[in-house]
Amino acid sequence: MRPVEGLRLPKFFDYHHSPLKLVATAEGDVAGWRLSKDTGGWHEANNLVDKVLFVGGDEINEISPAEFVQLTEHERGRYLSGDGPIFALYETVRAIEDTLRAERRYPTPQEQALIRGVRRRTFVMFEEQLQQAGDPAADPTIAS
Repeated sequence: MRPVEGLRLPKFFDYHHSPLKLVATAEGDVAGWRLSKDTGGWHEANNLVDKVLFVGGDEINEISPAEFVQLTEHERGRYLSGDGPIFALYETVRAIEDTLRAERRYPTPQEQALIRGVRRRTFVMFEEQLQQAGDPAADPTIAS
């Protein structure tokens, strides 16, 4: 981690189809956090800070907070399974997406809005659970 003057944080990235966020630390440094597809929590990814900020590449794209929320929940819904309200909502989105694939069509504006809304909701719920469990990178306010 190192400070970068003039850098506005947080920043959000699609790093090889995986959510990555850069945030400021209490010391004024930059910390990188990448989604764990095993747990849905955040793994330290400080080794990627310079790469996403200064090197880049075809598979690294800066995205908006809203896009970050959607990508994170797409990945969580795809790779995680379990019980409870969050996973029931993931199943709802999966059922809509399965129907779209079966019918070989794009989602209607209403379906798109429903999926976005469910993913915003699951993001907040998942991040709040991570905070309660002590995950230092959890931040439900990104979805606001």
